[in-house]
Amino acid sequence: MDVHKKNEKKVEFASQEWLEYGEQWGYTCVKRESYFFASFAVGKWTQDTCRRMFEEFVLRVEPPTFTDRLEIFSDGNDDYTFVLPEFFRKDCIDYGQLVKIREKGRVVDKIHRVVFGSPAVEDIETTDVENFNGILRGRLSRLVRKTKGIGKKKSRLENALHLFQFYWNFMHPLKKNLTPAIMEGQATKIWTWGNLIHTKLSYT
Repeated sequence: MDVHKKNEKKVEFASQEWLEYGEQWGYTCVKRESYFFASFAVGKWTQDTCRRMFEEFVLRVEPPTFTDRLEIFSDGNDDYTFVLPEFFRKDCIDYGQLVKIREKGRVVDKIHRVVFGSPAVEDIETTDVENFNGILRGRLSRLVRKTKGIGKKKSRLENALHLFQFYWNFMHPLKKNLTPAIMEGQATKIWTWGNLIHTKLSYT
C-alpha cells in the first residue's frame, strides 16, 4: 500500500519522514473459524512493524501452553521467524509458512514449510487472512490502489483500521447471527453504532 505519493528517494533512509510516508505495508492477524480480527500494524516491511502487530495480538489472545498450543501460519516473510520467539516459547507454538512460487506474476507452486513445533503440513494455509485482506480492501478505500481515496497519512489510515477492527469484531454478524467477538467470548451481544458512541470503552 502507498500511504503518500512522496518520492522515497528524496527522503533520508530510516528518518521519521521515511517511516511515515512512501510505501507502507499492513501486517494483519485473523483467527481461523471465528474470523476475529486480532491485530494489525502499518509501517515499513520490517521486524519492528511485525513486532508492533504482536504487541497488540498478545493483549487479545490467551497465552499458549505446552498442552494448549497456538497455531500460527503466515506467508514466507521471515520477520515472523525472528519476532515470534520474543512473545511465545517455541515449545508452545506450531508455526508454519506457506511460500508461494511465482513466475510472471502467477503462482506456479506452493511450499509448506514447518518453522517451529509440529503443525500438520496440510494445515499450513493462509487462505483466511488473504481473504480477509481482500475484505479490507473492499471496505476501506484507503487501501485500494491507484484511487483518489488512497491513504495519504499513516495515522489516519491506522485510525480507520482501528474503527473497522471494532466494527468487524463487535458489530458485523458472520454466521448464526454471531459476531467474531461473540464467537471468541469477548462480547454477549451485537453492538450498534449507538452503543459505541455512548459507551466508555476499555477495548484497545
